[in-house]
Amino acid sequence: MQFGIFSVSDITTDPTTGKTPTEAERIKAIVTIAKHAEEVGLDVFALGEHHNEPFFSSSPTTTLAYIAAQTTTLQLSTATTLITTNDPVKIAEDFAMLQHLADGRVDLMLGRGNTGPVYPWFGKDIRAGIPLAIENYALLHQLWREHVVDWEGKFRTPLQSFTSTPRPLDDVPPFVWHGSIRSPQIAEQAAYYGDGFFANHIFWPASHTQRMVKLYRERFEHYGHGSADQAYVGLGGQVFMRKNSQDAVNEFRPYFDNAPVYGHGPSLEDFSRETPLTVGSPQQVIDRTLKFRDYVGDYQRQLFLMDHAGLPLKTVLEQLDLLGSEVLPVLRKEFAALKPAHVPDAPTHASLLAAKNAEQAEKKEEVQA
Repeated sequence: MQFGIFSVSDITTDPTTGKTPTEAERIKAIVTIAKHAEEVGLDVFALGEHHNEPFFSSSPTTTLAYIAAQTTTLQLSTATTLITTNDPVKIAEDFAMLQHLADGRVDLMLGRGNTGPVYPWFGKDIRAGIPLAIENYALLHQLWREHVVDWEGKFRTPLQSFTSTPRPLDDVPPFVWHGSIRSPQIAEQAAYYGDGFFANHIFWPASHTQRMVKLYRERFEHYGHGSADQAYVGLGGQVFMRKNSQDAVNEFRPYFDNAPVYGHGPSLEDFSRETPLTVGSPQQVIDRTLKFRDYVGDYQRQLFLMDHAGLPLKTVLEQLDLLGSEVLPVLRKEFAALKPAHVPDAPTHASLLAAKNAEQAEKKEEVQA
């Protein structure tokens, strides 16, 4: 199981102090957070993509490349790469470049985002969101696997004898997770290609996540990629911890009550009951997270949201310390003990390269025979 954190890159006023960090402060803070994630033993850092205030991450590959230069083991990913409004050619080239710079420590999560105006800003129609996601990814998939591409579709100019550069590292494309909150079409897309499916999970009840993951697993098996329980599933999660659970509730409440997304809505208690948000002690986070397996099965990646809603950098780093020292060792041990041997780990560049080399060796043996 891979464990990590993801950021949506919001710049939010701290409701307890009235202070709003500058863009420069938040950008530098996210680098500090990513580096500390590696220091406490986490596996993955993922950064979102937004092109509007109050978010700063309009170019996640730039930020991730800077983080790659200052880390050694951290898997770098995106919390959303906008497959609908980005040019697939640019995605292919940007992530292949990042792959080389990070020595393969790269994958990405594709999604449609949650900001409607981004579509006309990039010359797209939001009503074509799903068709854009399907066609653009089909092209991206082809660009990474074919050296010379001839292509024609509905949403961009045709390509004739085109080669994206640089080529993927070791001719192994980055692994792709398809992220979704509510769209069964995206679960179907992930299953069709044998890619990963990442359920956002932080705003919806368990029953919704269970249905989405079940659909993806069934279709993964239908397309012949393996049994349903071998499909690649990732989940989001949201936690805030202190040694004493009531201290966590008291400290986090003003941030929750004023958060841009869910503030001034349901109570902290109601939201915690109806969604995976866990505010309490490290043991409560452990117990809640282990229960995710009850309704999604064995899964490969768990990412936590920890730096949002105006929480100051000092607090986020403290949260990471608790996660690394008290939560992570227990979760690793318990999930490993529960996972059957035939369920694969999350793909990495090393594992994908090994699989490619094994396949080529097998084909060579067949030809020689």
